[in-house]
Amino acid sequence: MVTIVDYRAYQTEDGKEFYALQVQGGLEAVKSKETGRTYLTARKATVSCTFDKETCEMLKGTQLPGSIKRVETEPYEYAIPENGEIITLTHRFEYVGEDETIVKQNVVEKEMVA
Repeated sequence: MVTIVDYRAYQTEDGKEFYALQVQGGLEAVKSKETGRTYLTARKATVSCTFDKETCEMLKGTQLPGSIKRVETEPYEYAIPENGEIITLTHRFEYVGEDETIVKQNVVEKEMVA
């Protein structure tokens, strides 16, 4: 399950405003690569939607079936909001609905011919 925790406003190239919901997964324990110590975190992802601002506000706290998965990408630079430090990332997080997860688990991606 994921929870809608917030929303953000964006603009299209032609200036139209639209909103995206921010969803957050459950609690995860992760080991730091630098210190080796365990810390707690929760994955977040942004999902585009067709809702207006008022609907997005009302949806905060709503839970949805599914999870947030890590998706590998081409390297890109990211500025950490808290301190402005620029780092290079090679992944992003994406919301995957429950039905998508079930389908992927039951699909054979490669066939072997004997």
